[in-house]
Amino acid sequence: MSGTTTAAVRPRRRATGTGANRWVVLVVLCVSLLLVALDATVLHVAVPAVTEDLKPGAMELLWIVDVYPLVCASLLILFGTLGDRVGRRRVLLLGYALFGVASAAAAAAPTAEALIGARALLGVGGAMIMPATLSILRQVFPDRRERALAIGIWSAVAAVGAAVGPLLGGFLLEHFWWGSVFLVNIPLMLISLPVGRLLLPESRGDRDGPWDVVGALMAAVGLFGVVFAVKRLGSGEPAADALTVAPLVLGALLLFLFVRRQRRRTFPLVDLKMFARPAFSTAVGCIVLAMLALVGLELIAAQYLQLVLGLSPLQTGLRLLPLTLAAMAAGLAGARLLRRVGPRRMVCFGFCLTAAAVLTLTAMGGADNAGLLLFGFVLLGFGLETTLFGAYESMLSEAPAAQAGGAAAIGETSYQLGAGIGIALLGSVMNAAYAPGLARVPGVPETESAAAGHSLGEAYEVAGRLGGPAGAALRRAARDSFVHGLHVTLLVSAGLLLLGAVMALRLPRVMQCEEAAVEVPAPREPQMSRVSA
Repeated sequence: MSGTTTAAVRPRRRATGTGANRWVVLVVLCVSLLLVALDATVLHVAVPAVTEDLKPGAMELLWIVDVYPLVCASLLILFGTLGDRVGRRRVLLLGYALFGVASAAAAAAPTAEALIGARALLGVGGAMIMPATLSILRQVFPDRRERALAIGIWSAVAAVGAAVGPLLGGFLLEHFWWGSVFLVNIPLMLISLPVGRLLLPESRGDRDGPWDVVGALMAAVGLFGVVFAVKRLGSGEPAADALTVAPLVLGALLLFLFVRRQRRRTFPLVDLKMFARPAFSTAVGCIVLAMLALVGLELIAAQYLQLVLGLSPLQTGLRLLPLTLAAMAAGLAGARLLRRVGPRRMVCFGFCLTAAAVLTLTAMGGADNAGLLLFGFVLLGFGLETTLFGAYESMLSEAPAAQAGGAAAIGETSYQLGAGIGIALLGSVMNAAYAPGLARVPGVPETESAAAGHSLGEAYEVAGRLGGPAGAALRRAARDSFVHGLHVTLLVSAGLLLLGAVMALRLPRVMQCEEAAVEVPAPREPQMSRVSA
């Protein structure tokens, strides 16, 4: 039987059940999200300290940074659908516990291999937490207008976590050793576990038929292969390399077989009929396009600020901070905007505003222009969050309550895939536009020019070795070529964003808020709830 029931809405019903403590539940869910968002970025500033202490090789260092998002993205569908089956609260609490244990293991890791293993466990915990927070949010806010406000707060917290992560990591590293960036998770877990057990409601989806274990493993391995290959492409590895092609082909094959298997099963792991709903499939596509256009661009912008303008990492973070603040503002204002203009115009507006911001940033050159950057980053943050808010809200509202975990997992997987593909695609565009400008620099040998064409950082190293007029000429040519490549990348990104605006025309014109029937949690039995945790 389903863990939710359908009942007519009555005023007194709002004051009980989900009504009385739903905002407290939202606070607990936001703490969960804050934890995962922090851990995704807090390690970045600790990489030099980890390198000095554990002395990992280049491949080990890559795995230390990438294994967390790689494992998390691969397991989202598995744990999202498992939560629909065994209980979303139960999976969330298990994710809390695993996250805390893995954080302690990462902080105490004596070797690079141990740190990689601990980071992989953190990825498993993150995959259990992320879809559970959205699916529980879908349950405790049956009224779409309130749910839109809750999603806005939820997304604003995600922006806070992404921005605070590097700042918190930098503060901890100034006073403690690198493992402290992981220990910060443990107090939050010690609070979240008992509070979540006490306050979060349990809910399940349709439990008819067996859980498709084989399908879940096919999805996990297939996604791992695809995301792994995309990350290798994004890091500049050759597209024809066996370690890139083999995982990509295997992953794509497994995902194809997974889709075919789900279509044939009486009780599928993921109800692919959701994609037949224009609003759901369009919202998922908008999430992919938004992340595809922006994530790779964000990385390139960070390189521009540090390598072209010569800003320090702290100054770079402060320059990017308005982007995060604007995203927070858009998340908090999103619910009202969605009610006033509807999903179609909101997502279209977000895409167009973001494209305008990207085109504005094409005015950046080799000299610093703080006012232009501030204006562009504010538009960028507000437009991107407006787009993602409208897309996520439409996707979650279109999904049946029984499939909330699976729908949340699809949304988060789309986010991760879009980000990975964006890094690979825009990175390739950047390299294609940057390298030709260094082919013939007066006084620079051909081998050195080829090395400088790999990246701006490597070009500066080569210029430093050469010295004299040749080194100065190479440095100037590399900086000019990077700015040219950035402009080309911005134009490609703007084109993708405008394509997203056209795609968003398939979304509903108005925000449907039917209140004739809503889902409310079935009554909980105290003794059974203790067992379920």
